[in-house]
Amino acid sequence: MPAPIRLRELIRTIRTARTQAEEREMIQKECAAIRSSFREEDNTYRCRNVAKLLYMHMLGYPAHFGQLECLKLIASQKFTDKRIGYLGAMLLLDERQDVHLLMTNCIKNDLNHSTQYVQGLSLCTLGCMGSSEMCRDLAGEVEKLLKTSNSYLRKKAALCAVHVIRKVPELMEMFLPATKNLLSEKNHGVLHTSVVLLTEMCERSPDMLSHFRKLVPQLVRILKNLIMSGYSPEHDVSGISDPFLQVRILRLLRILGKGDDDSSEAMNDILAQVATNTETSKNVGNAILYETVLTIMDIKSESGLRVLAINILGRFLLNNDKNIRYVALTSLLKTVQTDHNAVQRHRSTIVDCLKDLDVSIKRRAMELSFALVNGNNIRGMMKELLYFLDSCDPDFKADCASGIFLAAEKYAPSKRWHIDTVMRVLTTAGSYVRDDSVPNLIQLITNSVEMHAYTVQRLYKALLDDISQQPLVQVASWCIGEYGDLLVSGQCEEEEPIQVSEDEVLDVLEGLLVSNLSTPVTRAYSLTAIMKLSTRFSSVNRIKKVVSIYGSSIDVELQQRAVEYNALFKKYDHMRPALLERMPIMEKTATNGPTDIAQTNGETDSTILDTKHLPSITQPASQANDLLDLLGGNDVVPVIQTTVPTKPASAGGELLDLLGDLSLTGGPTPTPAPSVPMSQPPFLLDGLSSQPIFNDIAAGIPPMTAYNKNGLKIEFTFERSNPSPNIAVITIHATNSTEADMTEFVFQAAVPKVCSFPSSSSCY
Repeated sequence: MPAPIRLRELIRTIRTARTQAEEREMIQKECAAIRSSFREEDNTYRCRNVAKLLYMHMLGYPAHFGQLECLKLIASQKFTDKRIGYLGAMLLLDERQDVHLLMTNCIKNDLNHSTQYVQGLSLCTLGCMGSSEMCRDLAGEVEKLLKTSNSYLRKKAALCAVHVIRKVPELMEMFLPATKNLLSEKNHGVLHTSVVLLTEMCERSPDMLSHFRKLVPQLVRILKNLIMSGYSPEHDVSGISDPFLQVRILRLLRILGKGDDDSSEAMNDILAQVATNTETSKNVGNAILYETVLTIMDIKSESGLRVLAINILGRFLLNNDKNIRYVALTSLLKTVQTDHNAVQRHRSTIVDCLKDLDVSIKRRAMELSFALVNGNNIRGMMKELLYFLDSCDPDFKADCASGIFLAAEKYAPSKRWHIDTVMRVLTTAGSYVRDDSVPNLIQLITNSVEMHAYTVQRLYKALLDDISQQPLVQVASWCIGEYGDLLVSGQCEEEEPIQVSEDEVLDVLEGLLVSNLSTPVTRAYSLTAIMKLSTRFSSVNRIKKVVSIYGSSIDVELQQRAVEYNALFKKYDHMRPALLERMPIMEKTATNGPTDIAQTNGETDSTILDTKHLPSITQPASQANDLLDLLGGNDVVPVIQTTVPTKPASAGGELLDLLGDLSLTGGPTPTPAPSVPMSQPPFLLDGLSSQPIFNDIAAGIPPMTAYNKNGLKIEFTFERSNPSPNIAVITIHATNSTEADMTEFVFQAAVPKVCSFPSSSSCY
């Protein structure tokens, strides 16, 4: 049989292939020749054939049929055969192969070989692909070599011990005696691998961590010698002595000093020396400084040392290398909560990173900027972040808008500034804001009573400029519907009032209804706003026509609203002014603290606007129950005030809230109270009739607690009147559980005029 081609010739031949198919053909032809050679037990060229198989394996072709040939090469007495055999074993064998028993015997024999290079090959192979069974069988041999005086074998044995510990953690104590003298070695290779072994043991066992803490002074001496030693050509990298060993020692010190006062105090001085004496002009020095910063931040270091570490990260932000700037921003983001003031000193540099062209750096800078916002710098930081929001990529707008909303809510210096900021965000990136931004802004505007005229004028102007930002249009529609009379009155103390007529306002809202840019949700807002203006404007006939048109709309939501509103105009016109009153002030029960903003980097869970905690009543749905919902049974509770309000809140606004959210999904019209799902009939006003409707209401309704706060408890009980079964008697019990007298108690209830509501109350 002719001699097979050499590896060099095979590589040259494969590289001449012009297509993938031609290359596959060459590989298949050569593999066939190699298989034939293996079958004939050709020992002369076995090493050459396995070497070619390894090259084919590197190209991605199957070569595992040469596994047994690798074992035969390992058993050979020639060093060149063993070298290729062990290399093939590391590449072609894995833990699932049945040949591991043979491998174990070969490695055990070679670990006791008289030649150190053969021992080194076996250690490398065991440390690379040794299974748990192999590690258990050969751990004793590795432990012996770890104690040998040969530095070449000790460093390989230390790395092999790391693999053994990872595979079989319970064998860790076997290597403990051998680690006593590892750090006293002069050879840097042994020192490096010894530190790696100690690090692995400390990370996997708390007992080992406590045991090795006594080695901190020795590690500090080694690190100090590396810093203070002169030029060493054997270990010098860009003017720094063995930076790889320095980084490894710093990592081990970080593990040993975490949570321990004595160890942290012992390494404070050396960390300060490393931070001040390391050259920063080369990337090698930056790597050591970064590892030093991480160590300072993790241990119980002094405050001055932590400031020094943050200043190092601040210098990293000025580096031209994008990777170094990204690493600095990520590290500052982790430390901003513990060392907020120190990071604040680099605020201007961090804000400049928002202008970086790199996407990753901009995102990290944005997150860190939000973490730095506080009451003192809110105006300046918001100015920069709003500028960033205006010019950033669409991928950033949603997160940036959410962060601005949260920061403005917590640190706003005034309500006008808060409203202006949120409106600026809606104008700039309205289409990217979160869904809860609309009800949150409405709640803010509602509570800012003195800003109603200013806000509605600003929003009206924004509508005239742009109607493409749907969240902005929805908020504007809601405000115009609530405060349209303030808009046309031309009175505004905050700025120069605009002169606008009722017809112009209605033209804008009607334009939203027919605009192609408006979503169904926006159209629902606009229709409700037009309906509310029927009690604020004199153009009632025009509003009737607009509402009647949408009674046959293809959009079910608009159609349902229009039908309800038409019923108000016709059958229940006497109720319309009360139902369309202004919404009462909304209370926000769930708010986010500063830790929430910091932990989520500008993101927060959506909050629910809620006026009161509402009890749930499981009752079969009927027209009577729907009416009871209107009276306060399921959805709306009476407005109870223990102090004199500036303006009494009537139930009409809450009833309108029911009419404005018939989709029951928290939809177009934002409501302060959550809706309770209802079944038949779908239209709330269908339950209003001139006939007595309380026939079967009181039979199955249990007592209900409507209010329980600040010592005041309000309970309702329901019963049928004996003289007249068509009358349901609702009794309110108000209880004061405090020791002080409760004065100026006001109870308000809204009921349709078609129903009689005899009431009695008893106070205890």
